[in-house]
Amino acid sequence: MVILGIGTDIVECPRIGKRVEQHGELFLRRVYTEREIRYCQAKKHATEHFAGRWAAKEAILKSIGTGWSRGIAWTDLEVRNDFGGKPRVMVRGIAKEMMLERGIGDVLISISHTRTYATAFAIAMARESSTKSTPEQGSGEIES
Repeated sequence: MVILGIGTDIVECPRIGKRVEQHGELFLRRVYTEREIRYCQAKKHATEHFAGRWAAKEAILKSIGTGWSRGIAWTDLEVRNDFGGKPRVMVRGIAKEMMLERGIGDVLISISHTRTYATAFAIAMARESSTKSTPEQGSGEIES
């Protein structure tokens, strides 16, 4: 395994909660995918989960070395959980193109949160030229 980049982010949960209160659906649909919105809203402490996904998206972009540039949309990145609850990264659009250009095949992610803060750490992994990763082998995948 070759690590091509790392990224981390921390965000105050009340800050994300305030944006949701002020801008409602407009904010949610700009930042989160439909699947992420359903997942977070189903949780007892939804704000913490929204904040965790915000931090994850920031950490992912830091790990792939792009930041919020060149037309990347928040919804190009999606955090899903596998059956055991482990977060996985799904990438599409411009972010996917940039990852492929940089030789990145997978991004591993870890998310933690309390009522006050949410943090995430991401590791961008190189594509393996001899084997093709399946969802069972890695924690994330690039969507077509």
